[in-house]
Amino acid sequence: MPVIYRPARAQDLERADALVVASINDLTGRHGFGPMAVARPPSFQLFSLNDDAGGLWVAEDADEIVGFAWSWVSGDLWFLAQLFVSPDRQGSGIGNELLKRTLDHARLSGAGSKALITFTFNTVSQGLYLRHGMFPRFPIYMVSAARDGVSGRLRGPQLDYRPLEEAHLPALARIDVEALGVSRQKHHRYLIGDSATRGFALYVANECAGYVYIGEETGHIGPLAVVRPGFLDAAFRTALRLACARGSPQVSAFVPGLAEPALAAAIEHRMRLTFPMVLMSTQAFGNWSQYLPRNPGFM
Repeated sequence: MPVIYRPARAQDLERADALVVASINDLTGRHGFGPMAVARPPSFQLFSLNDDAGGLWVAEDADEIVGFAWSWVSGDLWFLAQLFVSPDRQGSGIGNELLKRTLDHARLSGAGSKALITFTFNTVSQGLYLRHGMFPRFPIYMVSAARDGVSGRLRGPQLDYRPLEEAHLPALARIDVEALGVSRQKHHRYLIGDSATRGFALYVANECAGYVYIGEETGHIGPLAVVRPGFLDAAFRTALRLACARGSPQVSAFVPGLAEPALAAAIEHRMRLTFPMVLMSTQAFGNWSQYLPRNPGFM
């Protein structure tokens, strides 16, 4: 039977996530990094499906999901969160067909910028994205360390913080426009309501000058944004303290190469660079010395 390409449904998302996990672990294993992905409830995928179903597609063969693509739009930005094909079906054109459908999503949304984050060693996918006008902009490093090692080295400037609430949404939109050029208010609503994360507003004097989210069980930092680059060092050090307070055995973050103060602080705290990624886009956007992404799907 030919492969069928159709819009994703809510009941597809767990199976699609299993395919994504298998594909990532196959890729990272072949490049010497070992398995790094684990299955998680597809809560943000479901949020995106309910928000804008046009961005999620599956490739299906005899009732088996063999490919999955997921994109979201915020303001003028279209972002490809995931595009994966089952390891045993790669090279058969499935990825191209899925990308065509997600690019239609971008066209219909009217987004002016297209972007994604992928592994630097995933050269086949990068070639595909290059053919569609998305070029490498800068590296993004996953950094990680044992919580006890980080907590024993905590020092330097800190910011005041308060738990994030819905009342902070206008301030968060202003910060995102400064850092990324677009407001992500709907995504903040999602994170504030997500029991797996804890959000904090970061203050300089009486100004809400940034925000950060911390994984409650994972100790993962992100997203993190500040209204001015000069606040990033203190914001990231504050995030490290908040992450260590969660009690997870690990602390981690995704740090763009342009976010030099955060990258320097991570190295100072003996965090290891565990694997490299790259942001690709049709045009430069945002100020990435003010923003740390949550993960390659959320940005």
